[in-house]
Amino acid sequence: MPAENMSTKEVAEYLGINEKQVYALIKAKSIPCTRVTGKWVFPKRLIDRWITTSALKEGPVIDESARSASEDLYAAGSNDPVLDIVINHMKNGDPGTHIFSSVTGSTEGLRLLGTGLTDIAWCHLADPVTGEYDLKMLENLAPHKKIAIVHLFQRELGFLLHPDSKEKNMSFSIIADKELRFVNRQAGSGTRVVTDKILAEEKISRESIDGYITEVNTHLEVGLMIISGESNTGIATSAIAKILGLKFIPLIKENFDMVVLQETFFRDEVQHFIETLNSDSFRKMVSHLGNYDFSRSGKIIFSTP
Repeated sequence: MPAENMSTKEVAEYLGINEKQVYALIKAKSIPCTRVTGKWVFPKRLIDRWITTSALKEGPVIDESARSASEDLYAAGSNDPVLDIVINHMKNGDPGTHIFSSVTGSTEGLRLLGTGLTDIAWCHLADPVTGEYDLKMLENLAPHKKIAIVHLFQRELGFLLHPDSKEKNMSFSIIADKELRFVNRQAGSGTRVVTDKILAEEKISRESIDGYITEVNTHLEVGLMIISGESNTGIATSAIAKILGLKFIPLIKENFDMVVLQETFFRDEVQHFIETLNSDSFRKMVSHLGNYDFSRSGKIIFSTP
């Protein structure tokens, strides 16, 4: 009988295909999986659901009894290096606690929460000025769900530049005028939403930005594109700039939040996640990253009546 969490070899045998085909599915983001300690892991429950959904082609089929019986939580949505650290750090306090997380972008994370394919959605789609969410958007993505939005931290987004760059200021006007190569985030990500909003505010057309169609899925990949010289600049968190030694020109401060069903909020795994986020040991670990505000971590900022 296959394990509950299968390896690449095991999922290939389970599906009756070779491992190369599994890696092709991973690259195409067509198969549910996540990385744990550098290795690909395929939760059998999600693989079975993926098979059923693909066969019926009528949208996801949700086995509610299997989900309620599972001790693990599944998360999808936005990306932040601090998020990765807290998920790994919480295992130190309770090795039996697992949150399997996939980077899909904020919008897709909320959609997956709405269909029942994930328990948690990470997102940063609140208005940077008011901190409020578009409730109509939430209802469209997660219809008829009683949700809670839990604030995790405030972070800073900005333009990343190579450490040798002579640029002291940055904007999309400068990128267009100097024909700098930009690296973008994938459609549906919160950072992409921010990018398109700023372009509109600056009245700069997407076509005038060299590299607008060059997409990556994480903040780290933005930084690596700049280090490699493939791009001159891109938008990512200040943490990536510190980790990779890149120049950082601040753009906006924004909230990074967790969206869950109200009953999920009271799960031990979610409470342990929040406790870890507020722990002294975790705060000490990430203190060198700077520009993060944890003063309101764990506060419920919205709950469906």
